[in-house]
Amino acid sequence: MMGKRLSDRLMWLAPCSVYLLVIFTVAAVDAAAPPVVEIGSRRELFVDEFIIDTLQGAQLRLHHPTPREVAITYDAPNEGNTSSYVRVFADGDRFRMYYRGSHYDWPTGQDTHQVTCYAESTDAIHWTRPELDLFEFNGSKRNNIVWTGRGAHNFAPFKDTNPACKADARYKAVGGSDAKGLHPFGSPDGIHWRRLSDKPVITEGRFDSQNLAFWDAVRGRYVDFHRASVNQVRAIRTCTSNDFLHWSATQAIDLGDAEPQHLYTNATIAYERAPHIFLSFPKRFVPSRQQAYQPRPEHDFPGVSDGVLMASRDGVKWKRWDEAFLRPGQNVHRWWQRNNEIAWGLLTTVSDLPDKRPELSLYATENYYNNPCRLRRFTLRVDGFVSVNAPYKGGQVITVPLRFLGNELEINYATSAVGSVRCALLDESGAPLEGYALEDCEEIYGDQLGRVVRWKGSTEVGALAGKTLRLQVALRDADLYSFRFR
Repeated sequence: MMGKRLSDRLMWLAPCSVYLLVIFTVAAVDAAAPPVVEIGSRRELFVDEFIIDTLQGAQLRLHHPTPREVAITYDAPNEGNTSSYVRVFADGDRFRMYYRGSHYDWPTGQDTHQVTCYAESTDAIHWTRPELDLFEFNGSKRNNIVWTGRGAHNFAPFKDTNPACKADARYKAVGGSDAKGLHPFGSPDGIHWRRLSDKPVITEGRFDSQNLAFWDAVRGRYVDFHRASVNQVRAIRTCTSNDFLHWSATQAIDLGDAEPQHLYTNATIAYERAPHIFLSFPKRFVPSRQQAYQPRPEHDFPGVSDGVLMASRDGVKWKRWDEAFLRPGQNVHRWWQRNNEIAWGLLTTVSDLPDKRPELSLYATENYYNNPCRLRRFTLRVDGFVSVNAPYKGGQVITVPLRFLGNELEINYATSAVGSVRCALLDESGAPLEGYALEDCEEIYGDQLGRVVRWKGSTEVGALAGKTLRLQVALRDADLYSFRFR
């Protein structure tokens, strides 16, 4: 199915939960064997097929976030029914949120205002709008506006973690919706902003969307993802920079043979727990469909939206999951026009489970173009975007050849009460290494974000570090979300 296959080495799971490994004659690995992947101690996810060589009786399953409470209702005078383009990130002991405050006046068909607003939180659940006293709105500076004018339509800040970043531009942003391009901005504190250039620095594309940039710590560069158009279909372009002011020529991202679909925004991040992997959460727009919810039937605004998931190892070649990551669901306010726009940024928050384990929080718009427009929080399991899933009768995944650093193997997994997980370490040809076969592995069941695997009572794998091997994971009514050697 994926990559070069091992020869027929099958694993079956008996109903009594005893694993029987039935080995057929092992032929030589294909002449064009997959290259060895140096994973070191990094965490690997299953958001693409990069690390997978063989799936047997198992599948990759896309998971979906769970709706939670409304994070913000856009009912302040400087906000409105088209408040959008949200950006969230953790910063020390608080969380920051930036968004466009704007309002569409239906009688005139015009926007009444567009300003950049700021909110903050200590838990990413309850948000406050500080009175900043910076910009006047309706005769008062008692508001949370941090920027107006050019760039306010889609002002997109981030905290710059570049070690060479100057203190007076520790926070940076891009903004601009006109045909001339994106302008750079800087701030010492995330509140007081200034332009870093009088001219736009990224000029190839169509910029009337949430365009974004951030520091790519793994590759040591700034990276940009912005709106474009390919054959009149909304698409994404990207470019890179060493200094945030001088950018490479842009190029369209490569979605392989995926069918063209309108990607209205992109919300691309480097996933914090595995920053070598880019994740993107575009708002997919379907302009040909009439809304299932028609709050203003007198206005012919066709189109519905949902959120999709994409993954990339280099920012250029992407896998797009065509099944929706975020469906509109049964909330009728999400079945109208440009809703379900996932905010740029994932936050790690505390769940309401008894052990208060961490979870991921993301945010998406609802009731756009209507009153009150809102931002709702959603939650997802840590690393829980995609899993290797096997049914009760069992299945397995075998990785491509890899080399690791570390002394233990950690997995993020979940099983049913009758389900189980076992792991094996194989040589390049697929033969189990002595002491690390499936039958040597202690049966694992439960639901943990970081379980250390044991073989014959020991977790030690350090003697194999730096050697080429494969990881085999056998599952029964279970999901495997990620793994790493540490």
